[in-house]
Amino acid sequence: MPAQIIDGDALAGKIRDSLTQEIEGLRSKGKEPHLTAVQLGENPASKIYVRNQQRNCEAIGIRYTLLQVPGDTDESGLTERIQALNADDAVTGIILQMPLPKDIDARKIQSIINPLKDVEGMNPANMGRLVYGDANPGPCTAVGAVELLKATGVPIEGQNAVVVGHSEIVGKPISLLLLGLNATVSTVHIFTKDVPSFVGNADILFVAAGKSQAVWARYKRAKKKDPATPSPDLSPLIAADMIKPGAVVIDVAINRIPKALDSEGKPVLNEKGKPAMKTVGDVDFEAAKEVAGHITPVPGGVGPMTVAMLLKNTVETAKLQIG
Repeated sequence: MPAQIIDGDALAGKIRDSLTQEIEGLRSKGKEPHLTAVQLGENPASKIYVRNQQRNCEAIGIRYTLLQVPGDTDESGLTERIQALNADDAVTGIILQMPLPKDIDARKIQSIINPLKDVEGMNPANMGRLVYGDANPGPCTAVGAVELLKATGVPIEGQNAVVVGHSEIVGKPISLLLLGLNATVSTVHIFTKDVPSFVGNADILFVAAGKSQAVWARYKRAKKKDPATPSPDLSPLIAADMIKPGAVVIDVAINRIPKALDSEGKPVLNEKGKPAMKTVGDVDFEAAKEVAGHITPVPGGVGPMTVAMLLKNTVETAKLQIG
């Protein structure tokens, strides 16, 4: 029997609807949720994220401000800007747009953000609270992914859960959240021996490696240096035959890769003469949905939940600031 598709768009919509009512309640107490995004310099990719953030915030009644900091601002200057926002009672949430210049320590700047205004849940204090099972606020993608698991209604306690990937913002937090739900958790990564044996034992499988994206990026760099570089293997990291029948599969990865490569190793072109690209996860979705019990699509799974959790964290931080 084909897997049940876990609809991230639908669950994210329910969360946004509930937040609208909470925001009205906060306003009645004189506390308007106000998210300020800090962007250092000009970054075309960040502009897209900023527009999406603003649109999503304003759609449910969250005030949104973009603080555009000059690109030549050093670490000390950026620190002063963050500290000023920390001290501003009208600002209830702060988000730091990435990437930052190489000469600025992103971890250090993230740690300066007041934990009560840290809507990304990335301040060390908020990350540390995950050990105690407190994800308020927690890392958006990790918390959103686990909420999708909960939405299936599948028992979690005592189940074998495997997390593929151990990044600080996704893999590690997911593992901590699952431990808090009393799952038996294994975290595998690039240095793990015999990954398929772990995956095949998973009742619950989270995959957050971004394998195809990383391979494609490395290939493009190598191709510039050596045009004879052989075409890369962009196949999914997790094949269907690796998955335990009936398992819950949450695919967190978002890989933007070519639909196909030509004989020269270049992306085939679409009807507009541009590279034909596709967005996929780390799991072979079409084959895996015939094996798994529940599975998230990419796109339409974890992605919408990441945005919903950012909005939820913005509301939660405002609530925390009024005690």
